[in-house]
Amino acid sequence: MSVGLWGKLGGAGLGLAIGGPLGGLVGGVAGHFLVDREGALFGTTPRDVVFTTGLVALAAKMAKSDGVVTPAEIEAFAKVVQVDERARPGVQRLFDLAKGTANGFEAYARQLANTFHDEPALLEDVLDGLFHIAKADGAIHEAEERYLRAVAETFGFDEAAFRRIAARHVRLSDDPYLVLGLDHDVDDAGLKAAHRALVRENHPDRAIARGLPPEAVAIATRRLAAINAAYDRISAERGLT
Repeated sequence: MSVGLWGKLGGAGLGLAIGGPLGGLVGGVAGHFLVDREGALFGTTPRDVVFTTGLVALAAKMAKSDGVVTPAEIEAFAKVVQVDERARPGVQRLFDLAKGTANGFEAYARQLANTFHDEPALLEDVLDGLFHIAKADGAIHEAEERYLRAVAETFGFDEAAFRRIAARHVRLSDDPYLVLGLDHDVDDAGLKAAHRALVRENHPDRAIARGLPPEAVAIATRRLAAINAAYDRISAERGLT
């Protein structure tokens, strides 16, 4: 039976392969829980591990930003970061290490931005995951919003992009056009074409085909649901079939 990347490299080796502050976190955890058998905990490539480790680390720092982690946020975190129950203690240790480290969230966000600079959709996945956790208790609090904006800025998203992403999770102006990134005067043909393009770009099957980790697939599924809900609302308002 072949071993996954964690088993091949071990804690220190995998940390060195990833490098940076996220590699430091992995090195501090892998020796305790994460050396897996067939199938690595966070995927089988360093990029997979960077994605999920970065998501966990940024979620931990966000929890620290408002000082309170609610049961609803813990439940949402478990839905975003989907692992086997036997691996859950390792994820919790990684979360605790990230929350307590002297590194600020900026270091983790910059490493993600540098790793996925050519795949901004993956950076958007991370933001979607963070929004999902932040809103779990029924509201995104001021400290969390500041944190999310700062992460988005580090990722290279401007204000318009941030508002488009946020609109999938919170009612900014209760505007479904904002979710789709469209002007209100778009014609019906343009609306339908934009919706088809967004469905193609954000369909979870595309994430699966690209070999992305389960976290990215789950986030894409929720994102597509928000896109379809916005389109359905506009279609109903316009009387489209």
